[in-house]
Amino acid sequence: MDYFKQILRFAKPYRIYAILNIISNIFYALFGTLAMVSLFPMLNVLFDKTKRVSQEPEWHGILKIREYAESYLNYFVTQKAEQGNDDVLIFMVALVISMFFMKNIFSYLAMYFITFLRNGVLKDIRNELYQKTIDLPLSYFSEKRKGDTIARISTDVLEIQHSFLSILELIVREPLMIIFTIFAMLLISVKLTIFVFIFIPVSGFLISLIGKKLKKHSDKVQQEQGYFLSIVEETLGGLKAIKGFNAERIFGKKFQESTLRFYNYSNSLLNRQNLASPTSEFLGITVIAILLWYGGQMVLVEKSLDPGLFIVYMGLAYNILTPAKAISKASYGVKRGNAAAERVLEILNTESPLKDKPQAIDKTNFESNILLENISFKYEDEEEYVLNDFTLNIPKGQSVALVGQSGSGKSTIANLVTRFYDVNKGVIKIDGKDIRDLSKNSLRGLMGLVTQKSILFHDTIKNNLLIGKPDATEEEMIEALKIANAWEFVKEKPEGINSIVGDSGDKLSGGQQQRLSIARAVLKNPPIMILDEATSSLDTESERLVQSALENMMKNRTSIVIAHRLSTIQNSDLIVVMQKGNIVEQGTHEELIASNGAYQKLVTMQSFDS
Repeated sequence: MDYFKQILRFAKPYRIYAILNIISNIFYALFGTLAMVSLFPMLNVLFDKTKRVSQEPEWHGILKIREYAESYLNYFVTQKAEQGNDDVLIFMVALVISMFFMKNIFSYLAMYFITFLRNGVLKDIRNELYQKTIDLPLSYFSEKRKGDTIARISTDVLEIQHSFLSILELIVREPLMIIFTIFAMLLISVKLTIFVFIFIPVSGFLISLIGKKLKKHSDKVQQEQGYFLSIVEETLGGLKAIKGFNAERIFGKKFQESTLRFYNYSNSLLNRQNLASPTSEFLGITVIAILLWYGGQMVLVEKSLDPGLFIVYMGLAYNILTPAKAISKASYGVKRGNAAAERVLEILNTESPLKDKPQAIDKTNFESNILLENISFKYEDEEEYVLNDFTLNIPKGQSVALVGQSGSGKSTIANLVTRFYDVNKGVIKIDGKDIRDLSKNSLRGLMGLVTQKSILFHDTIKNNLLIGKPDATEEEMIEALKIANAWEFVKEKPEGINSIVGDSGDKLSGGQQQRLSIARAVLKNPPIMILDEATSSLDTESERLVQSALENMMKNRTSIVIAHRLSTIQNSDLIVVMQKGNIVEQGTHEELIASNGAYQKLVTMQSFDS
C-alpha cells in the first residue's frame, strides 16, 4: 500500500471529482439496495399477501425500523387498494423502475466524475516522469535501456491508471453496496445473515490463494515489455548498420525471443488473473445454493420467514456477489499496479546528485576565466580515473584546444565544465565561483555546445534553431545561419527555414546537420563555446565549410575546442596535449611543433594517415 499512498498524492488537485464520485457512489449503493427491497411490496401485491392495515403506524425508534417499514407499507397498500388494485400494481411497478433508474443515474455520475480524476492523475504522472527524466544526470541513463524508460512512461503509467485508480472507484462504491445490502439483509433475517457470513471468509481465503504470485508475474511482464521496446528503439536507430551487415536475422531472433518470453509471462499472469472471476462466482453461487437450502427450511418447515421476504433476501444475497467479485478482481489489480508503480516511482524517487543547492547563484555574465583546479574524475563503474589531478586555466576571450588520442579525457572535460557530471576531487570555477554553487540553468546559459554528432529533432529548421533562443526573430535566425555557412542550402529549400529536417536530421547531409547545430549555438550567442570534435565525422568539403563557420563563431569568444583533426585548431591561443588524463604539453601550434614532442608526433601521424 506504500506505493498506492505515493501515487495518491497526484489525486490531490482533483479531489473535488473524488468527493463528487463518493457522493454519487453513496446514492448508487443506496438506490441499488432499495431497488431490490422495492420488489418485496410488489410481490406481496401480486400474491395478495398484503396485510390490511387501516391505521397509520407509529415510529418506535431505529431498533423497530423493520416492523415500522412493513406496517407503513401495508398501510399504504391498503389505502391504495381501496382505490382499485390496478392503481396499487401500477404504483409498485413505477416504484421498482424508479429505484433502478436512480441507481443507474448515480452509477453514470460516479463514472463521469472519476474519469476526470483518473485521466488527470495519468497526465500529471506522465508529466512529472518526463520532467524527472530530463532532470536526472546523463550517468543515470548510461546503464539503462531507452526502451525501458519509454515503457515506464507509457505502459506502466497506463497500468497504474487501470489498476490503482480503479481502486479509488471500488473503495467506496462496492463496500457501500455491500454494507447497505447487509443492513437490509439483517433487517429481513439476522439468523440467515449470520449463516451467510460463515461462508464469506472461507471464500475470501480461497480467492486470496490464487493471487499470491501475481505481482511477481506482473514484474516480469513489464520488464520484458521494456526490453523489447529497447530492441525496437535500437533497431530504428541502427537500421543502416543492420541492413549493411545483413544482421536482420540476428535482431529478428532477439526480438522473437523477447516476445516469446512476454507471451509466456503474459499467459501465466492473465490465466491466474482470469481465474479470479469464475472462482469468486462459483463460490458465490455455492453460498447462494446453501442459502436456498437453509432459507427454504426457515420458510417451509419453521415458517419463521415470509416467502416474499425470502425471495427479496435471495436477490440481496446475489446483489453482494457483483461487488464482491469486483473487489476480488481489484485485489489482483493492486498487485499488478504495485509492480507498475514500483518501476515508475523508482525514477520519480531518484535524487539527482547534480541537484541545485538551496541557495544556488544565478550567474548571468562571464568576466574573467574558467579554472579547472586539481580535478580528478572517474565514471561510475570505472576503477581508473579518467582525469588525474588535472589543472587548466582558460582566460576570457581565448580559444583553448584539447588534443590527444582517444581515451585521453578530452570529452570528459566538456562533460565536467557543462556539469553533466561532477568532479570526484578538485574544483571547477567560473570567475572564481565553484560551478556547483551556481544553478545548472544559469551555468549552461553561459555556454553553447556543438557535439561531434549533431543533435537535431524531427521538426522544422526554425524550431530546431529556436531551442538556442526561443524568442529569436526570423532576421536573427537568418543571420545565425549565414555565420554558420548554412543559409546557402537553407534558402534553396522550397519551404526555407520551415522545412522539416527529418528524424535526427536525416533529410540533411552530415555537413548540413553540423552547420545547423553551429547556427543554433550562434543564435544563443553565449560567452563560452564548447566544441566537442565538431568536424571529426565530416568529409573534406564539409569540414572546410564547418571550420569556416566555427572560426566565425569563435571570434571574441572563450572557446574550449576538443579536436581530433589537428588542422582545425592551429590558430588556437593555447593547445593542450593530453595523455591518460594528464597534460603532457601545452603551448601554441608553433611552440609545440618547435619542441618536437607529443604534439609533433600526432601531427606527423595525421599527415601520414591523410
